[in-house]
Amino acid sequence: MKYEEEIKELLLKVKSGEVTLDGAVSRLKSLPFTDLGFAKVDHHRELRQGLAEVVYCEPKTLEQIKGITRALLEKNRGNILLTRAEREVYDMVHGLDARAVYYPEARLVTIEREHIEPFGLVCVVAAGTADIPVAEEARVTASLMGSRVEAFYDVGVAGAHRLFAYRDSLEQASAVVVVAGMEGALASLVGGIVSCPVIAVPTSVGYGASFGGLAALLAMINSCAAGVSVVNIDNGFGGGYLAGLINRLVCEVKP
Repeated sequence: MKYEEEIKELLLKVKSGEVTLDGAVSRLKSLPFTDLGFAKVDHHRELRQGLAEVVYCEPKTLEQIKGITRALLEKNRGNILLTRAEREVYDMVHGLDARAVYYPEARLVTIEREHIEPFGLVCVVAAGTADIPVAEEARVTASLMGSRVEAFYDVGVAGAHRLFAYRDSLEQASAVVVVAGMEGALASLVGGIVSCPVIAVPTSVGYGASFGGLAALLAMINSCAAGVSVVNIDNGFGGGYLAGLINRLVCEVKP
């Protein structure tokens, strides 16, 4: 159930006399956010953006993560995502909700409370096997938002012919997330063969002169392919989220 439906239901109960006016005011006060002292958990995020506030786990304590997650479970109806989460975070979250799933490679925890029939198409492309953890972060994020996702890994420019085996899917996508380290050239290559937006995600993979992903970031920012946008180094979540939003708009699916 979305917030719009919850508010409508509350107003109908006020109209019927089932809930008093003061009772309704009390319930509405807690809708915008819950103040935990160390965090103000935004409960309108789902209403505004279609996904509940995402919990970035580094460098929060387990107790802080537990408090935020519990507040989200109590006040939000949709899916919940925790990023940069270690196994101990998953163990704690699973104790709060048995639907929690851990993706160790992506370091993500999801709680799927609302099944969304997959729609549209987002492609996630990784240059090398070492880029897969960041690519998986993008894939799981876009999937949780309802996108149908196809992932193609280890198709970097050192063997560009591997990429073209998936050209049919790339041409049908609403958005393509390209994850690459080293010199980050794959984003430009993909940007030159597709008509949809390309979200480039530089990774910190590479030898010393890659400067922890800075070389890939600068190469992607300087791409001559006009349809390429760039998120921060190792930000698979940001790439997947943006692709999910684009896919939602293309498919005219309302949050």
